[in-house]
Amino acid sequence: MKNLASLNTIMSRLHAKQLRLLIALAEKGSLLNAAEGLGLTQPGASKALKELESTLGVELFLRTNRGLLPTPAGTCAIRFARLIQADLDNLRHELHTIASGSGGKLAIGTIMGAVPLLTHAISRLLELQPRLSIEVVEDTSESLLGLVDQGRLDAAICRLSVSDKPTAYDALVIKDESLAVIAHASHPAAQRERVELQDLSDSRWVVYRANMPMRRTLEHEFFEAQLPFPLHLIETTSALTTLSLLSRNPRLVALVSVEVADYVCQHGLVSRLPLQLRSPSEPYELVSRRSAQQNPAFALLVESLYAIQQEN
Repeated sequence: MKNLASLNTIMSRLHAKQLRLLIALAEKGSLLNAAEGLGLTQPGASKALKELESTLGVELFLRTNRGLLPTPAGTCAIRFARLIQADLDNLRHELHTIASGSGGKLAIGTIMGAVPLLTHAISRLLELQPRLSIEVVEDTSESLLGLVDQGRLDAAICRLSVSDKPTAYDALVIKDESLAVIAHASHPAAQRERVELQDLSDSRWVVYRANMPMRRTLEHEFFEAQLPFPLHLIETTSALTTLSLLSRNPRLVALVSVEVADYVCQHGLVSRLPLQLRSPSEPYELVSRRSAQQNPAFALLVESLYAIQQEN
């Protein structure tokens, strides 16, 4: 293997078209298709790829009769090419906002349980930065971390326990999570003073998919109660889908965060069942790429999140 190039060498020899070629190769799978998509000739694209491999000092693709297959080094280079592209897009956007006098943009992800907390924080943030544009993505921790990796999110409120590379992120513990079980107001257990897990054995559960933290918590509850875990589950990561299902079927129950339960019960959408859960849940964390340069709006979001906690 060749010696890896120094940072100065990479900075002086790396070209934007090479990064665009890397991304195109990952998407198209062949040199010809990638070249056509970028308006290059195939020989020109081949030369650009060889120059990039020479600059980095590693082989990025294996040449096979099925096309170009990325090596481990190539997979790594593609990931960072996408990050650089995302950062350049953020640069372009921020330059535009400076020129137009608008307030910039913040892209933030959240798991379902933290939606009420995040929306509260956003409301406070907009009082400080009324011209700020905000993108909110709700998904699982695993999916959100992938978007953070790609540079598509500035940060996400999620859990690092699902990641196999937690040291790649900076994380701030935002809040300890408490869980509650909710159901339609006419659910048989809704009018009781106390409910045990066994009382819900005939109910059908709306849950996160397997290996998600909240799902693991529910499985642990059934294990500790020496009860079989329910069959015929309905799996979803959508808060709206969960609430819509519960509102239409009085036999369904769902495990959600206390914040979500308080919000939806306050608006009369469902009822919270008097079930005392014993298993602790993992805290929410505000996760961003390690050592990434954050915009000022991110710091204001952190301040808003912590201010809400102090109020409570």
